[in-house]
Parts: sequence; C-alpha cells; structure tokens
Amino acid sequence: MLDRIAADAVLVLHFAFVVFVVLGGALVLRWPKLAWIHLPAVVWAALVEVNGWICPLTPLEVSLRRASGEAGYAGDFLEHYLVALLYPEGLTRATQIILASVVLAINVVIYAAALIRSRRYRGSA
Repeated sequence: MLDRIAADAVLVLHFAFVVFVVLGGALVLRWPKLAWIHLPAVVWAALVEVNGWICPLTPLEVSLRRASGEAGYAGDFLEHYLVALLYPEGLTRATQIILASVVLAINVVIYAAALIRSRRYRGSA
C-alpha cells in the first residue's frame, strides 16, 4: 500500500515538474527570482527530451509500482489521466525533439517579455 502511494506521489511530482517547466516562466513574470529555479529545470527537461534520456523519476515510479505488485498503469484516476500525459503512446525521437523545441520556444517568449518588462520598470524608476 505504501509503495503504491509513493508511486502515485512520484507521478504527481513528475507531472508538476512538467507543468512547471512548460508554464513556470509565467510565474517568473510575477516573481523574477524564481528564474533561478525555473531555468535549470527547463534546461534539464530539454536535455532529457533532446537526448532521449529517461528522467530518474520514471524508473523510481516503475520500481515502486512493481514493489506494490502492479504491472502497469491501468487503474485509478492518477494513472489513467496523468500517465498518458507523461508517457504518451507512440512517442518518437522526432516528437521528443519537437516537444523540447516547443517548451524552449514558450519559455524564450516568456523570458523575453520578462526582460522587456524589467527594463521598462527600471527605465520609469
């Protein structure tokens, strides 16, 4: 039971990390110091996708699921909805590179807006 709860917690953490990487730049607009956490997260996620690496959270979750007696991801809400987002069927290297490029592009736009906003703020002070 505890292994299953831990596996679900790892899955939620993994999903939260992905959301933070993709949309965390918007938080930087509000809290600029968050960039010190967000930028390394974006770099890590892009490296994982572009190089075809496996995030360490994935084998951790799988081992916890196996320890709890599970073989796969079929089952409850977390597994049904979140796993498909993190581990889509048919994921190819080309798709991974496209995903990494989209994430980087989104964040470049957000950070450019943050820099422009910062310069305007400093110029009016």
